Amino acid sequence: MSTIAGGNGEPNPNSSWLSARGFWLTYLLGMLSVHLLLLCVISIPWAWTSTNLLHNAAHLYFLHVIKGAPWLSTENDQSRQWTHWEQIDDGIQMTTTRKFLTAVPIVLFLLTCLYTRNNTEHFIANFISLVVVTLPKLPQFHGVRLFNINKY
Repeated sequence: MSTIAGGNGEPNPNSSWLSARGFWLTYLLGMLSVHLLLLCVISIPWAWTSTNLLHNAAHLYFLHVIKGAPWLSTENDQSRQWTHWEQIDDGIQMTTTRKFLTAVPIVLFLLTCLYTRNNTEHFIANFISLVVVTLPKLPQFHGVRLFNINKY
């Protein structure tokens, strides 16, 4: 059974919406608004660390844990077995969207280190979250399930 999921006739719109016009700006503005809300409540170092940890947790869950596409039937085996990250740009590596989504956690980590003045506790937590969210983005890990986590 064939399904046309996207309005433009794309078989899997899950693979292209992250490179849509205006997404990067919306993404950055959303992250900035969360950070500004946190600054109203907690101190500057904790606001930066919280922003970084929340961002990386959301990144990990939405891009590397959830599999499949919400609007496709379960008959579509290929996208059902892939995480959202593996579906971006139909699995083509090193596209501008993938580079952007890889660079954002790294830049956020560097900004967090700057504003926490390399406090050891903040650095350890932020570095661990950076490694956890960046490793699955490497081309060598495309389709790889470490320790059979998220295999099914």
